[in-house]
Formats: sequence, C-alpha cells, structure tokens
Amino acid sequence: MSRKSKIDRKTTETQIKVQMDLDGKGQYTIDTGVGFFDHMLTHLSKHSRIDLTVNAAGDLHIDAHHTIEDVGICIGEALVQALTDKKGIARYGHSAVPMEDAKAEVTLDLSGRPYLVFQVSFPSPKIGDFDTECVQEFLRALSTAGRFNLHVTAPYGVNSHHIAEAVFKALGQALGEAVRIVSDQVPSTKGVL
Repeated sequence: MSRKSKIDRKTTETQIKVQMDLDGKGQYTIDTGVGFFDHMLTHLSKHSRIDLTVNAAGDLHIDAHHTIEDVGICIGEALVQALTDKKGIARYGHSAVPMEDAKAEVTLDLSGRPYLVFQVSFPSPKIGDFDTECVQEFLRALSTAGRFNLHVTAPYGVNSHHIAEAVFKALGQALGEAVRIVSDQVPSTKGVL
C-alpha cells in the first residue's frame, strides 16, 4: 500500500506544493523562501523519516506569517491523505529532545480530533528575521489540517534557536513513531479514526 500524497494549494496570499511519503527515509527538498523555517522543516523530515518536498511562494513582502501557516495547512492535508484509513498505524507518538540548553517534548495522537496545547516560551521575539510566534502558528495549522491532537512543551531553554530546533526534532520523532505500521488493525475501539 502506497502512503504517499500530493497537495497543491493556491490562494491570493500563497502558492504551495507538498509531496509526502510516510514510508520514506527522511529525504527532503524544502524551499519556502523563509530560511529558518526551511531549516526547521528539514529537521521534521529527517527525524520523522518521512520524505517531504515543500515548495512555497508567498507574500513575504508583508511577512512570513501567511506562508508558514499555509505550509502547515498543506503538510497537515498531505498527512491526512497519506494516512488514508489509518489502518495499522501506531497512532500515538512521544519524544523528548535536548538541544544544548533547551529541551522540548512532543506528544501526539493521530485521533482525527485536532487540538493544540503549546507551552513554549521564547526568550527573544525573533530568530534572525524569523518571528518566533510563527512556530505556534505553524503547529496550530498543522494539527488542525492534519486532524490530530498535539501537545508541545519546552520546560526550559535560554536560546530561542535551540528551543525551536528541539521542538521540530521532537515533532519529527513523535510523528515518525505515530505513523509507523505496527498491526493490521485500526487502532481504535470505534473501528475508525
């Protein structure tokens, strides 16, 4: 069974193409026009072992918010498409990742019920020219479009770059764990997710 997907989304603010292979090796081609965000998405792909291609063109002359949020929507939609009926998946994923001074924990449930808990504080409002508040916006869009429950915490850290990197690496690890095939059943007493 192929667990691949393609999403092509065009709005007046962004044009985004995403390709995903849940059974990949963590290979990626990322170009959103937002350098730090590209860096974070490479961690998501590498640490989940999900092959990911993202090409985005957005209204960066305004700011990066629309591009980052819409990429989250598209990756979430690609995840739903690739998972199909979710038969056999582990469903749950958890990871705690240290990054020098910082630690992040991500717990998720591919339940079909979107919800984001985000308990992360960044010491600075920007990482280079990247607005740190966009991390939460991306995760909200991802979990909503991907229809999954996502809890993200970073109990400590003094470097905003390290905190964000720990979050994306932990997200990758947890997502990779949740999408892996572990049985031939839908992991729910309801029979559907």
